[in-house]
Amino acid sequence: MKNSLGARTLVYPTPVFVVGTYDKMGKPNVATASWGGICCSEPPCVAVSLRKVTSTYTNILERKAFTISIPSATHLKQVDYFGLVSGRNTNKFAATKLTPKKSDLVDAPYVKEFPVVLECKLLHVLELGLHTQFVGEVLDAKVEEDVMGSGASVEIKKVNPIIFVPDTQDYYSIGEVIGKVFSAGKDI
Repeated sequence: MKNSLGARTLVYPTPVFVVGTYDKMGKPNVATASWGGICCSEPPCVAVSLRKVTSTYTNILERKAFTISIPSATHLKQVDYFGLVSGRNTNKFAATKLTPKKSDLVDAPYVKEFPVVLECKLLHVLELGLHTQFVGEVLDAKVEEDVMGSGASVEIKKVNPIIFVPDTQDYYSIGEVIGKVFSAGKDI
């Protein structure tokens, strides 16, 4: 028997993104966000939803660009800190001793120390309620060499991304491979 919990955002897992932007004065800022994910394959796009009260919301609208840095679990404290303080009155990079790196393709910074970065040009803005969804076209994906597999693949265990569970407010890391896409169900 299933218990009714009412209307809730129970999607497992949710990613932990670090959204990079510049403010109108050119100061780099980052914010932790978990309401997001892949939203289109062609063109490659990601979406992230933010509240209007955040400086990241304002920065994306002004600069028409953002980055998504995907942190490793080794940077959990810094990532959580990015979500605890406002970029309006805190230099999050200085406080965490992480490095802002200017994107090659969009008007936004990313976190140099994080293994995966998506450089995104703003395509769409959708007002949803408490959150606004920003859809960005991925112009480039930058990946540290030490987390690369064969070819152009990324080894998720080497990235060791942080994932978030909305209802318990916990962070997790990834588990084991349990099967292959378009293969695991072939014998049914």
